[in-house]
Amino acid sequence: MTQFVLVAGTWLGAWAWDEVAAELRAAGDDAHPLTLSGLAEKRALPAGQQTHVQDIVDEVERLDLRDVVLVGHSYSGVPVGQAAERIGDRLRRVVYVDANVPFDGQSFLSGWPSDDVRASIDAHGGHWPPLDADDYAGQELTDEQIARVRSEGTPHPGATLTEPAVLKGSAGELPSVYVKCLLDGDAPPPAVAGLLKGDRWKLVEMDTGHWPMFSRPRELAHILRESAAGR
Repeated sequence: MTQFVLVAGTWLGAWAWDEVAAELRAAGDDAHPLTLSGLAEKRALPAGQQTHVQDIVDEVERLDLRDVVLVGHSYSGVPVGQAAERIGDRLRRVVYVDANVPFDGQSFLSGWPSDDVRASIDAHGGHWPPLDADDYAGQELTDEQIARVRSEGTPHPGATLTEPAVLKGSAGELPSVYVKCLLDGDAPPPAVAGLLKGDRWKLVEMDTGHWPMFSRPRELAHILRESAAGR
């Protein structure tokens, strides 16, 4: 039985994985959706990026999980990739779902035009508010899904986005799969493309938008299971 630890991106909690987790469990695996500090039911907790890394490590150790596949979507690829290094031989694989990948000394906002995000964080008391409904257009989400993401989404703690990652090695050294969602761009970021040239990384493409846990939960669950098996 593979143990999947599922971590969603900005604004989202464990609830975002409901359909994917159900598919994984129906197939005989176990799924552990995780809400990071400062979000959803944990919104009252203070959080920086290393808090989120520790959230993930603590969940793996608390449940004494082995043969773990860590799944990071969007922003959460940054703490997931750091946690993967820290859980040692408990790890089977990392799966980055249309995600950012950690590089030592770089933050989530490093390497792409983010002045507007930083300004928004400053203007909203240190938090990045959820997107407007129009920002989800063209991502294969229904009106109902967009409404749920916006109503249940939590302003994201800004410190987690601006603090640098801390890695002893490189994310490229760990067995990893990168899932690229093509409606959100037809190629991985250049830094990720570099990692995909290594022999420990594999690319999988999905013809959907940036939130496949909503738009294609069954397909995403299948990809996660195939990734865990090394296929």
